[in-house]
Amino acid sequence: MLIDTHAHLTDSRFDGEVEQVLRRAKDSTVEYIVTSGANLATSQQAVDFANLHEGVFASVGVHPQDAQEFFVADTFLDEKLERLQQIARSSTKVKAIGEIGLEYLPTSPDKKLQKIAFVKQLQLASKLGLPVVIHTREAIGDTMQILRENKDLLAAGGTLHCFSESLPVAQEAIKLGFCISVGGVSTFTNARRLQEVLREVPLQSIILETDCPYLAPTPHRGQRNEPSFVPLIAQNLAQLKGVDVLQVVQTTTQNARRLFKI
Repeated sequence: MLIDTHAHLTDSRFDGEVEQVLRRAKDSTVEYIVTSGANLATSQQAVDFANLHEGVFASVGVHPQDAQEFFVADTFLDEKLERLQQIARSSTKVKAIGEIGLEYLPTSPDKKLQKIAFVKQLQLASKLGLPVVIHTREAIGDTMQILRENKDLLAAGGTLHCFSESLPVAQEAIKLGFCISVGGVSTFTNARRLQEVLREVPLQSIILETDCPYLAPTPHRGQRNEPSFVPLIAQNLAQLKGVDVLQVVQTTTQNARRLFKI
């Protein structure tokens, strides 16, 4: 049994095909899926979707690209965080706060606003006793500093989603009680640095994800990703670490069940 710990099953690219996608996942021994929100609207959609489908759970949060949703000008709107809390508390199928974090691209919201939104959501996760799913892109220094400074909020743990950072970052995240989430990028031929990192990271600290519909693993690179591709990620990880794929399946599934209380 496998778990896809990060998917976006409410994405429009799955419209009209959700039942077939879920059936293929089951047929590929992917028994559980955590589908993620990226703002208040998609977080509600993720919860509604999870409530309708057996074996599907939700994570809810505001992605750094949507951080402005929490603000009018530079004023943080407490009612928006309250709305996120209501969504998180609305179903026992909500298993995490995320994806949240920082993203420093030219089109990204102001860094200061992102940081405020990030910390506020860490505080909410702590209040609710939920793990956090962290998105970081071109911002790993500030991301880790915020996690370090707020480690008292991380008792429920978390994961660095779609991990692509260095070994020291992985080691620090693990010390903070985090898992390293491995997706399709790990199968790419040009991902040698990441593959070297994964050889060194303990299997007991790794979980698997697709981030579908994005980042499909080899040999489906460039196609729409889906949960049924998780076994390809597991097989590649087993090869990288020189262990039997069954060991990868069992250990990563145990890790995910423990983190998300599935």
